[in-house]
Amino acid sequence: MIRRKLALAVLLGSIGCNAQAANDFVVEDIQVKGLQRVALGAALTHIPVSVGDQLSDFRISQSIKSLYKSGHFYNIEVFRDGNRLIFKVKERETISSITFEGNDDIKDEQLQESLDGSNIRVGETLDRSVLTGIESGLEDFYHSVGKYNANVSTKITHLPRNRINLEFEFEEGDAAAIEQINVVGNEVFTNEQLLERIELTYDSPWWDFMAQDRYQKQTLQGDMETIESYYLDRGYLRFAIDSTQVSMTPNKEGVYITMNVTEGEQYTVSEVEFVGDMAGYDKTIEAISPLRINELYNGAEVTYTEDLISKFLGRFGYAYPEVRTMPEINDDDKTVKLIVSVDPGKRVYVNRISFTGNDVTSEQVLRREMRQMEGAWLSNNWVEASKMRVQRLPYFETVEFETTQVPGEEDLVDVDFTVKEQPSGSFTAGVGYGSYSGLSLNAGVQQNNFLGTGNRLALQLNTMKYSQSINLSYTNPYFTIDAISLGGNIFYSEFDAGQANLVNYNNTTYGVGVNFGFPINEYVRLNLGVGYKSSDISNLQTYEQIKDFYEVYQDPNNPDAKLNFETFDINATLSRVTLNRGTFPTAGSSQVLNGKITTPGSDVQYFKLKYNSKYYFPISRDHRWTFLARFEAGYGNGYSTIEGNDQLLPFWENYRAGGSDTLRGFENNTVGPRAIYRFPTQAPGVPGEGGEVLPPSQDAIDVSDRSVGGNAIAIAGVELIVPTPFLDEGYTNSVRTSFFVDAGNVWDTEFQLEDYESLEPKEFAKLEDFSDPGRIRVSTGLSIQWLSPMGPMVFNFAKRLESEQGDDTEFFSFNIGKTF
Repeated sequence: MIRRKLALAVLLGSIGCNAQAANDFVVEDIQVKGLQRVALGAALTHIPVSVGDQLSDFRISQSIKSLYKSGHFYNIEVFRDGNRLIFKVKERETISSITFEGNDDIKDEQLQESLDGSNIRVGETLDRSVLTGIESGLEDFYHSVGKYNANVSTKITHLPRNRINLEFEFEEGDAAAIEQINVVGNEVFTNEQLLERIELTYDSPWWDFMAQDRYQKQTLQGDMETIESYYLDRGYLRFAIDSTQVSMTPNKEGVYITMNVTEGEQYTVSEVEFVGDMAGYDKTIEAISPLRINELYNGAEVTYTEDLISKFLGRFGYAYPEVRTMPEINDDDKTVKLIVSVDPGKRVYVNRISFTGNDVTSEQVLRREMRQMEGAWLSNNWVEASKMRVQRLPYFETVEFETTQVPGEEDLVDVDFTVKEQPSGSFTAGVGYGSYSGLSLNAGVQQNNFLGTGNRLALQLNTMKYSQSINLSYTNPYFTIDAISLGGNIFYSEFDAGQANLVNYNNTTYGVGVNFGFPINEYVRLNLGVGYKSSDISNLQTYEQIKDFYEVYQDPNNPDAKLNFETFDINATLSRVTLNRGTFPTAGSSQVLNGKITTPGSDVQYFKLKYNSKYYFPISRDHRWTFLARFEAGYGNGYSTIEGNDQLLPFWENYRAGGSDTLRGFENNTVGPRAIYRFPTQAPGVPGEGGEVLPPSQDAIDVSDRSVGGNAIAIAGVELIVPTPFLDEGYTNSVRTSFFVDAGNVWDTEFQLEDYESLEPKEFAKLEDFSDPGRIRVSTGLSIQWLSPMGPMVFNFAKRLESEQGDDTEFFSFNIGKTF
């Protein structure tokens, strides 16, 4: 067969193709050779020539361009065989896999996201022309962070069926070290004064691990803004950074940075004028503005004023105000007139409030926390308050919102809340080991968001070495539409004090309680409740501090019989909570004052008061560094008399300290007064009788190592909450690390030291003043808290700094299900 080739050259970009031109002819047949993945019909749809058409060089050129444009081919040749038109093509390869090697500074996910933007992904065809641009862009990124020796290359491995593997190989190298930073043109402030305010540094000591001595372009930009703000905040209104030079050392391992600045003169504010429409709040806006005449110009104060006015107008529905400050500079007398232009825009109303992410929680639970109402004007105060209230609920990890304008409506917006739920039910457990308590375990089940209703249901079954209990409780926080809550509980417990580091006695208790809660305002709440409790005390090892109490209630005919006490109590709790989150808060505070008193006619008549407060102070803007200060204090005592004796606080109601809930580093219940035992003594020398019993003034005493608790307690602590090392930022809301110092004491205000000072202590016994609140214990350590799927887990590592005789310490403790 005689073949005549069409000589036609068509070059598109960097991709070449070969064609041979010939005289015009009528096409009798069209063939496409080299197809593997692309169907013939699909290829023919991109060829603008049909059988019977008169073919010219121009029509052939159009066909080649159209085939290239389809994106399926990277090489095309055209031939003529008689009146037959033949296209010989090479298809683009399909990407079978994409891998990355050597990339430490950029995560695989970030790289793949960048490739997706260029349509380079598994299953797509490869456009080789794009690879060079991607390699160049990645190298530019490394250069921006100071890694000038970085190299990015692409390795292509061909596979059967026109497939390829793409492997991006990275040689990142080290970031260039900053050899020197110079500021040129500054006279008012020295280089040292300016450089100590920026992040980039050089010649740092070896021990300063936080020093930013590696060049990064973005950090330099931020440092330039920091220096500019430093001058503007001190009146240098004409300050400017004229130029910045970054020069590399020959080996590209170091850089020199030079900033050329013009300082200018200081300017004083001569006048502040407010212009525009201030929506009728002219006097208020002028009053809240911190700008004052005859003071140095302050750029930060100007920005703050604009934000303050914008937020103020946002409270009244003006969601998109424009506030701009225009300076009129007088260079002759170095003064500036500040003209604050205010345009509130249209008042914006809320069309609809929607929620996403609440897969378990009912929408009604979220809506009842809303302070921003649909149909009302949009108030940034109420939207933020709504977010804060939802965020305080213990079953949400994060809460965010955004406002979107309703299409075609300038004055209507939708407010869309996005929540991320966290486990609202938990299996609670605790594990501990101490020299007295040994191994202890407890377990329980709690659901803070029962069936998505926001109601709390808890069934706690605890069994440990010294206690077994069951407690069923239920709380409906919105028993009425006005947020009046209703709750109740039924409980039963058996407590063996001797196994809990306390003086021996057994207490079997059962009871029932009911309470109502009333909101006072947005942050303050009052709870009132009543309860009934029955306590059976047995196997009591009497000691001096409870001798008078015991003698009143014991059966003279059966001193070993158990004692039963029935009480009815009234309790009240006043709480104020401004915390920003219900779990792992980072800002705000909580204060809780609780009081309980048994009613007249109860077997024992006493009262107890307790105050608990926590204050969170964020140190960094992202709240990852936070300072926590906490304090709790309690006092209890009896009231009225019984058989001529003053009523006392029952010993089983005493306050106790030690353990992860109070003083970390000290074993549970070991901090506080000790039991005192008194023994009569005998004089030696009377034959056959073992000696004569001496008068009570000659008695001997022994002091137990076991605590009995006290009627007063004071505990304080400070914590520095820090980012958890080696943990991704995505776990910030579920893992917390803090360094702490705890201090406190438990004491007995009714203890009289003079009653025992004259008595002879037994060997090794040490009498202390258990009424002294100054016997403070102190510990310090590290705490790690994890909100796991099973429930909160707490790991404490503590070291005692101050302790008293009889205190038992523990270096490590671990709990599951602790309430934060």
